[in-house]
Amino acid sequence: MPTSYPDTFFPVLVQIVIAVLVASGLVTLSIVLGKHVKSRVKDSPYESGIAPTGSARERFSVKFYLVAIVFILFDIEAVFLYPWAVVYRELKIFGFVEMTVFIVLILSGFFYIWKKGALDWSVEQPNVPLNTSSEQEEKDAA
Repeated sequence: MPTSYPDTFFPVLVQIVIAVLVASGLVTLSIVLGKHVKSRVKDSPYESGIAPTGSARERFSVKFYLVAIVFILFDIEAVFLYPWAVVYRELKIFGFVEMTVFIVLILSGFFYIWKKGALDWSVEQPNVPLNTSSEQEEKDAA
């Protein structure tokens, strides 16, 4: 059994060094031994076998990002629930109350975004004009 701090983490250091050496060795071998043929087809981006069309600068809906945030929210919840379930018996009532508060907070955030309509993709929002008040006054005067 390791008795000192360096003895405890020496195997981790060895594993990191071996991982870096193996990764750099494989990359170096692929550069040295691999074929280097440049062509227009190889330099174009690959999109699931479909020829790329349009611009890469198109906008995504904000709802896409909201769903991503909700996914992260519940992913983090799952990460905390698993260890809690493993040590549930040792935590007793304190652990139960703590996890209940955590779940209530997560669910209140979920119900908030649900009520705001962030998860409803079937309803289109009306287009809001981007005219400022001065531009609108000029149009009204003309």
